[in-house]
Amino acid sequence: MSKLFSSGTRFGTWRKLWLNLAIAEKELGLDISDEAIEQMKAHLDLNEEQMKVAAEEEKKRRHDVMAHVHTFGTVAPEAAGIIHLGATSCYVTDNADLIFLREGLDILLPKLAVVISRLTSFAEKYRDLPTLGFTHFQPAQLTTVGKRATLWIQELLWDLRNLERARNDLGFRGVKGTTGTQGSFLALFDGDHAKVEALDKRVTELFGFPYAYPVTGQTYSRKIDADVLGPLSSFGATVHKIATDIRLLANLKEIEEPFEKDQIGSSAMAYKRNPMRCERACSLARHLMVIYQNTLMTSSVQWLERTLDDSANRRVTIPEAFLTADILLTTLQNISEGLVVYPKVIGRRISQELPFMATENIIMAIVKAGGDRQECHEKIRVLSHQAGAVVKEEGGENDLIDRVKKDDYFKPIWSQLDALLDPRTFVGRAPEQVDGFVKEWVRPALKPYEEKLKNVKTAELSV
Repeated sequence: MSKLFSSGTRFGTWRKLWLNLAIAEKELGLDISDEAIEQMKAHLDLNEEQMKVAAEEEKKRRHDVMAHVHTFGTVAPEAAGIIHLGATSCYVTDNADLIFLREGLDILLPKLAVVISRLTSFAEKYRDLPTLGFTHFQPAQLTTVGKRATLWIQELLWDLRNLERARNDLGFRGVKGTTGTQGSFLALFDGDHAKVEALDKRVTELFGFPYAYPVTGQTYSRKIDADVLGPLSSFGATVHKIATDIRLLANLKEIEEPFEKDQIGSSAMAYKRNPMRCERACSLARHLMVIYQNTLMTSSVQWLERTLDDSANRRVTIPEAFLTADILLTTLQNISEGLVVYPKVIGRRISQELPFMATENIIMAIVKAGGDRQECHEKIRVLSHQAGAVVKEEGGENDLIDRVKKDDYFKPIWSQLDALLDPRTFVGRAPEQVDGFVKEWVRPALKPYEEKLKNVKTAELSV
């Protein structure tokens, strides 16, 4: 990703844009020699010397595009007179940005598919492991570890969908001229509107875009940047939610992110196992979410056909968004490949809360054994409050079931208590939901990425 947004890639892409413009103009009858085309083709990549020449030219001319027009001409002298013919600066700057948006998404999408795949394996492995559910971060009905992971995966699937849509919706600025009227190209082709339209279509075709935006000002609408960074920002929100969930579960000692053998959690507290990967993810995710606001503000203040106060902002905003999303995906892959689950801790927490949740099952069993519902409800209410007092006021264990076993009123169902307290009977269709979700939603979404998923290396994080 860093290479994509490097100066070398940017200026090399400008040269490709000038080359394809010249090819299309030649095809449509302009006097451009074969030698000019061949020289341009032979010098699409800038070496260190060329970068220095361009930098010196820019210092002198105070114009980046014209500096590179001149520099390209020094190595393609036969083309020097026709490089940038009819074009405005935004022909190269804006079209290049659209290429980078497309290629950036092409880098991110397979990485997102990898993360989804890793978490799907995790969800399937723990599809039926009961765990205490939480609403308001307070104990709630049971779910399974795998089912909880599907909540993360579903949001990532929406991110995959949104990024695919953004990628497939991208058009090209094409060949539009200084204020979008194509006036310069109409002059080049002696007023032939059909050839101008053909030029726009041909250059767009040469770069593999499905269409060019039908109308532009000097630039393509900056709303397009918002259309791309919006889904990236939304992905940031997903990452923050997943990483926060893992941080909460790490505090409960139920699930932890990878922790290496010699890793140190604290310089003072030797016992610490801080969730530093998830903390890093939350930190960067917040940054990604905020970047989106920049695109909206920039889009809203583009005066008439254009104003230049977008340029410096976008040179920071767009690369930062893609670079941040890229490292978030690497971090999330690393986390998902090494998640550690502690079933005994999970089981112990269930045992602390399950007796209260089982009261309704106990009432139903008593009624089936011939008892009175209202009378049973009152007895179980009293015992529940007594057990609750032991937990909250004395710091003891939940002894509700022991109280039920000592009360002769419940004697008819004593033999059923173990079955009534089996955690697996409290998870509803969670395991089946995991199976159905993976089969009907995850597998189809990942199908386009099957080949790329086969040889993915384990993600490693730098310090």
